[in-house]
Amino acid sequence: MIKLKKSGILAIATLAIAPAFAQKTIPLVYDKEFTGSAYPAPAFPTVGEASDLKTLPDPFEFSNSTKQVKKFKDWEKRRSEIIRELYHYEVGLKPMVDRENIEATLENNTLTVKVTVNGETLTLTSKINYPEGDGPFPLMIGASGISLPQNLLKERNIATMNFNMNQVMAHQQKRGKEPINKIYPELEENGAYAMWPWGISRLIDGLEIVGEASRIDMKHIGVTGCSYAGKMALWSGAFDERIALTIAQEPGGGGAAAWRVSELVDPFRGTQGVEKLGRTDNHWFKESMWDWKDENVTKLPYDHHELCALVCPRALLVLGNTDFEWLVDEAGYVSSVAALEVWKKFGIGDRMGYSIQGGHGHCQLPKSQYADVEAFLDKFLLGKEADTEVRHVDQKIKDNMEKFGMTVEQFIPWATDLSLTKD
Repeated sequence: MIKLKKSGILAIATLAIAPAFAQKTIPLVYDKEFTGSAYPAPAFPTVGEASDLKTLPDPFEFSNSTKQVKKFKDWEKRRSEIIRELYHYEVGLKPMVDRENIEATLENNTLTVKVTVNGETLTLTSKINYPEGDGPFPLMIGASGISLPQNLLKERNIATMNFNMNQVMAHQQKRGKEPINKIYPELEENGAYAMWPWGISRLIDGLEIVGEASRIDMKHIGVTGCSYAGKMALWSGAFDERIALTIAQEPGGGGAAAWRVSELVDPFRGTQGVEKLGRTDNHWFKESMWDWKDENVTKLPYDHHELCALVCPRALLVLGNTDFEWLVDEAGYVSSVAALEVWKKFGIGDRMGYSIQGGHGHCQLPKSQYADVEAFLDKFLLGKEADTEVRHVDQKIKDNMEKFGMTVEQFIPWATDLSLTKD
């Protein structure tokens, strides 16, 4: 089992020199949605062509190659490969939009964004809830709502707005008949986790177009959601590099949980089962993803630790709940530990954390997790010093893994340092 100890990495605010990288040289956020968009896509092996891999794929190894990410500047290209694989195998293309095709206005604190493509227009609206004062304010976007306690945001003067997902695609989409399909009829195969993040990105476009009148600090935008919306938040943060902080609350399978680990945990759940590939909601993904279910899961060229790692070098907090077995937080734990290795490689391990605790209702953050959330809000939306080396996991998860005959190490043999955390 992993030996736990506190990391020696200092807080970002100190601008300390990490073992291999100066933290001050690595951005906390970007001003582009997808910095690696110009890189070519890798090859996409079919189920019949793909190699069988029982462990989680090495996120530092380039696709179709044995070359490794050595420097931070290599991460942009590697990140672009992972995104293209997720497009191809799981959710479909998230289209980019030329700024000339977007109009935005802000009236009575309501942002209206009109996107025109192929002669058709899709309209998004979202009310911004401002703190008192002139701003500019940090912003938390709710992926179909914010389940975090509102007082944690209000007392920090963080503005909020909600993404109205049905303006893009319904929870149970009718393929080819959703609002998004009016402007992209060719993308009817797409899953919701390509198109909902597209909508959140268009809201950010709208804020950029409105400019100073938005009273939003564009360098301090966060996104959060819970359950299916926790997945939405994670996918949105992974796909848009203008989002400084992603808080994925209880995202379960299809979110932070690694498909390979979920597949192994599932037999121990009896009739209840877990949300594994092949048992999640197919409206949210490409139907062709089901080609990789069951015994084919281990042939996927990637896994969801790499979805989490796409947020790097920006900030990510994954929140779990051990009381709901379908969330398969054993897989969320392994995936989080694996993803953390990416941040650690670049000397910025304090930008990624996980807190997996039980004893509370679904999407009802317990007070025992308040401090974890507050630390990430303070550091990454307010720019304050805070201890964000959050590595909390209930003993129940560790006991379950021992009972199931699993260890974290077996899934990430490529990791160089598993002296991870404080508990």
